[in-house]
Amino acid sequence: MSISCTCLRAVLIVCTVLATASLPRLSTLADDQAVENLRIHPSDGFRSPRGYVCFRTAGEITVDGRLDEGDWKATRWTDDFVDIEGDRQAIPLLKTRVKMLWDDKYLYIGAELQEPHIWGTLTRHDSVIFQDNDFEVFIDPDGDGHNYGELELNVLNTTWDLKLPKPYKDGGMADDAWEIDGLKTATFSDGTVNDSSDSDRAWTVEIAIPLQSVTKLKSQVDLQGKVPVDGEQWRVNFSRVEWDVEIEEGQYRKIAGRPEHNWVWTPQYTINMHRPETWGYLQFSSSRVSVRSIRDTVVRKDPFGAVRYQLTRIYYAQQAHRQRHGSYATELTQLDLNRLEDDALVTPIRFTTTAEGWEATARIRRPDGTESDCRIDQSSRFQIDPES
Repeated sequence: MSISCTCLRAVLIVCTVLATASLPRLSTLADDQAVENLRIHPSDGFRSPRGYVCFRTAGEITVDGRLDEGDWKATRWTDDFVDIEGDRQAIPLLKTRVKMLWDDKYLYIGAELQEPHIWGTLTRHDSVIFQDNDFEVFIDPDGDGHNYGELELNVLNTTWDLKLPKPYKDGGMADDAWEIDGLKTATFSDGTVNDSSDSDRAWTVEIAIPLQSVTKLKSQVDLQGKVPVDGEQWRVNFSRVEWDVEIEEGQYRKIAGRPEHNWVWTPQYTINMHRPETWGYLQFSSSRVSVRSIRDTVVRKDPFGAVRYQLTRIYYAQQAHRQRHGSYATELTQLDLNRLEDDALVTPIRFTTTAEGWEATARIRRPDGTESDCRIDQSSRFQIDPES
């Protein structure tokens, strides 16, 4: 691969430190080094990310890390996590899975992480938590790939919440000052923390994210702060960072020179969590969680998914063109692309240059017969214009 996970993480640490110190940010080193690895190649074809239907709670949820309320037991787990690169790598050795519920105030997330050696070191809020084994949440309520939130926590329940106005690859800078107001988190260990003399089973995470706080990330002002409606979909993903350790003088130590494992709910196809276009779908249901509601409700197909894929291909091809030639292409024919078609397209994709760079627009027909324009530009933001 063209960039290791350790290198990418190091870049993010540097950027975060600089942002915290209010210093000018370095150029997007990760993008310069990894654009070929990040690029979506035509031969891959469109792969729809995983999806999950989130049902309403029937009772109160106490955030204590145990996931023992009846609603937690009633709802289903996600599929087990896979390697961040998908089927290019082996299935993770340790199981990780997630459940979700919601009510008018919170999105609840529960996770179980199989772990024979439970350890943690970081205790200060907003530390770089992935230096420990951790669990991470990425959430983009309107799915445009910009202005999204991230939450990380370790087994000691130390948290790091941050917001990005746009991904690192597009010059985004982490906002550590951003806090998820009213956030509740807890962890529970089925084993002993930082005790190398025994073998542990797992640790669990329980999170309550206030909807009022994260819906402020939506770009449409009239949708900010509103409770999700039935069928509404957000883009989310979950990551688990796992370090190989050894025991020295009774203490856990990360094995020097070994990069961390990155296991995720839905694959990114490259070692970079900050590609929101490949995150999964969280679909809210107004039904109470039950055997029947789980059986009868499915994740709705995203009518814009395949078109987003085609426009994102143009974005990554443009990134590669700029890296090779020092400027963006001015015509689609200058890009190494083929098969820019989709059954939903009403007309061929339109491509224009702008003062800032470029823009690609695809007019599509929705399943109900209405038409909309979808667009992407050099910033990678995916936008859907109202019906016209």
